[in-house]
Amino acid sequence: MYAKYVKRVIDIVGASLLLFAAWPFMFIAAMAIKIADPKGPVLFKQERPGKDEKIFKIYKFRTMQVATHDAEGNRLSDMERMTKIGKILRKTSLDEFPQFFNVLKGDMSFIGPRPLLVQYLKHYNEEQRRRHNVRPGISGWAQVNGRNAISWEERFELDVWYADNISLKTDLKVLVKTIKNVLMSKDVNNSEQDTMPDFGE
Repeated sequence: MYAKYVKRVIDIVGASLLLFAAWPFMFIAAMAIKIADPKGPVLFKQERPGKDEKIFKIYKFRTMQVATHDAEGNRLSDMERMTKIGKILRKTSLDEFPQFFNVLKGDMSFIGPRPLLVQYLKHYNEEQRRRHNVRPGISGWAQVNGRNAISWEERFELDVWYADNISLKTDLKVLVKTIKNVLMSKDVNNSEQDTMPDFGE
């Protein structure tokens, strides 16, 4: 009952209320992003696989500069490309706020496995693919149990466990841990160079 009906109702009501309450902060963030790097868009949009591997466009506030190489042609790492406002948005997880629109549309849920890159689909084994049996989330069981600080294999095991054990109790536990991790800026980046190494490399 919770997984099929109640969870979606909570997502719709919660996303609507949060978008109404957060719009001043989102407006300020949008202005700051434009000031930091006027050439780029405010939002970062990218195709991701959702429930049943259906592709959708995820929304985030852009945290990196548009340029991917320096003046000498050297490729910049994720951390080198990140703007000052981008670091603040990442540290506070405010870059995730536009995903409230994804939740409202039904692409995502507040809690669920994080939607990863489309190109990762070819690398999953059958067990790992089961993470797509449920809607992806803004936060999830793997995020509150290591986030980017654990290996891909550990993340997928946690994602599949969540898909098999959705409950109100689990979602509330994830919500509380997410708030705690954001306040403590815990496990935001995997290293000083990149946010997370690519899966399959």
